[in-house]
Amino acid sequence: MNQTPKILIAIGVLAVAGVAADRFTRPVSNGMEACRRYVNDARRTCYAQLLSDRLTKHGLADAVATLDAITHADADAAEHAHEYAHGMGIEAYGLSPDIQATFAACGDGYSSGCRHGVIQAYFESRDAVTQPEVEALCRPFKSATASRWVLFQCVHGMGHGLTMYRGHDLPRALGDCDLLTDGWDRESCYGGAFMESVINATTPHHPATMLAAHGHHMAMATFKAMDPADPLYPCSIMADRYLHACYQMQTSVMLNLNHGDMADAARSCERAPAQVRPVCFQSLGRDITSYTARDPQKSADMCDKAREPYRPACYFGAAKALVDWTATTESAFTFCHIVAAQPGGPTCYQALGEEIATLLATTPEREEQCLRAQEPQAVDACRRGAGIPPSR
Repeated sequence: MNQTPKILIAIGVLAVAGVAADRFTRPVSNGMEACRRYVNDARRTCYAQLLSDRLTKHGLADAVATLDAITHADADAAEHAHEYAHGMGIEAYGLSPDIQATFAACGDGYSSGCRHGVIQAYFESRDAVTQPEVEALCRPFKSATASRWVLFQCVHGMGHGLTMYRGHDLPRALGDCDLLTDGWDRESCYGGAFMESVINATTPHHPATMLAAHGHHMAMATFKAMDPADPLYPCSIMADRYLHACYQMQTSVMLNLNHGDMADAARSCERAPAQVRPVCFQSLGRDITSYTARDPQKSADMCDKAREPYRPACYFGAAKALVDWTATTESAFTFCHIVAAQPGGPTCYQALGEEIATLLATTPEREEQCLRAQEPQAVDACRRGAGIPPSR
């Protein structure tokens, strides 16, 4: 069995950025200050090396705390935090194959990028993938009394990892996801596979992309990830069972092709098959939160580019993304309060309720969160999304 490459392979050696190694023997604050003397890729390489150094010398929890400090001090670093987190997860698995312990140290931040990196590194270390192994990987996170949040990150990460394992041959990776017997698990795995395909095609310096390029499952597939002539591709060639997961990511393809034109992406979503058109607009809402640095007011304003009847779907996707970034609900509640008076505003609270149901295991916990919506219609929508039985 091959060893997982360290993150230094994924991010490039220090010499690429011209950064002296002794900078990183200093305390974190000095290391951050040293990195900020650089710009663009050099600064990102510097931060990644600082994180790798903290991880190796002080452990994953310390590296996560260091990333928190970096993102609070540097807005550009905050926009790339998910990538840094992926890189830390990749390296952490190379240091310890204990997935449960590493997941705990990763924490919930940055859309759980660290946890996804752990699973990617796990699959990169494999020489074969079997159905029993795929079924067993995330089983430790399944419990009738636990929330499905961490389980989702594991199964979603599996989609990322399987896509890398298959050399970014997306149809083969989706076939591996089909080995999962649970429908919720399969759908979560599909989502990770489509996300990894997009990331690999659009972000060549992403740690996972670099890991794949240097790993023993090097990309040799002929599958085309994007088609400039068709903004609905690859969804336009997918079997029906994959369409929901595909269109949940499709606006990331569109925005890469059209250089960030939200209005054009909205028009492309209107050309999607009718049954998945709202899903495409949910994807737009998710991407909008990235373009606005997760600012609730700016995200609400940008969702206005989605015309009726699809604007509520944009709210739906944005609300979910705001929860996903930190595994907390504060920003999403702020966003939903802003759009509450708009047509379809309650849809935002339903999406928030669905996220609450994934985050929290018990009905009383979910109820307590939904009551923060305050207005009766909003509370009802949140409770409906959270799966709370209607009160009699």
